[in-house]
Amino acid sequence: MTSQLPDGPAAGAAVSVRDLRKSYGSLEALRGVSFDIERGETFALLGPNGAGKSSTIEILEGYRDRSGGFASVLGVDPHRGGVEWKARLGIVLQSGAEAADVTVREQVAHFARFYPRPRDVDEVISAVGLTDKAKTRIRNLSGGQRRRLDVALGVVGRPELLFLDEPTTGFDPEARHEFWDLIRGLKREGTTILLTTHYLDEAAQLSDRVAVIARGTLVDIGAVDAIGDASARVPIVRWRDSAGRPRSERSETPGAVVARLIAELGTEPRNLEVIRPSLEDIYLELVRETDTAIDPMTSAAESGSAAEGGGRRSSRHSATEGDRA
Repeated sequence: MTSQLPDGPAAGAAVSVRDLRKSYGSLEALRGVSFDIERGETFALLGPNGAGKSSTIEILEGYRDRSGGFASVLGVDPHRGGVEWKARLGIVLQSGAEAADVTVREQVAHFARFYPRPRDVDEVISAVGLTDKAKTRIRNLSGGQRRRLDVALGVVGRPELLFLDEPTTGFDPEARHEFWDLIRGLKREGTTILLTTHYLDEAAQLSDRVAVIARGTLVDIGAVDAIGDASARVPIVRWRDSAGRPRSERSETPGAVVARLIAELGTEPRNLEVIRPSLEDIYLELVRETDTAIDPMTSAAESGSAAEGGGRRSSRHSATEGDRA
């Protein structure tokens, strides 16, 4: 049920992908994915585990080569991107670097040296809310504080494109909202952001557009309030009948359904509720429709470990310092 799919590579887009394919042996992780990300846009790539998200992101980061199709990131084929191209990217992985025996400020300053126009180190530390921890050794930070440090390392190089992979995993609600404010600030500065997250409310809050990927194919793409067909956004009335069985009815006029039920029963039905489908509801329906019960073999293909000698890198070190050594 894909919508707004592009035809040819988009001139001037931050990211342009056409018929992207990736196979690990006989296993197809990506089966012809196409999308664009405009400059300055926050774009969320959603999908269940094993759907093809990681393979897509790794190809765009230049970490894996594709099996077929076209990919352009900031006007460069990511597989051929060199040091100067990588300096234009910021990468915040789901698992950051191991805790080092250096302070927060020392680590940020160390990474800043790899870029031609880095941000001011203290300004970056302040932006991620770690000023009072600037002299604290990384090994003494909490999980949420380390995540903030990961973001600082990802943005200190003043990236044109920022990859955020499950950025708020393990955050408490307050920390998540503070992090969202940080991301909105980066967007206001014109940073293009590619986000992967399992928190659908996070995607709804931060994204201009979302794409849903399942079994290596693009299921739908569009603005948050346009994902899914019209029927997927119709309100649902749920209740239990006199025998206690769950009942439901979709209707554009849920109030009329409730009034009819009350008139029929002479009282308000048990467990009556009116649900207006959220992005999460629509996403789950899209995934179910695409039959995305992922088997272990497909999950192995998604990680790429069986075919390419290892899973996804767990540190930004290999994308920055290692390329400049």
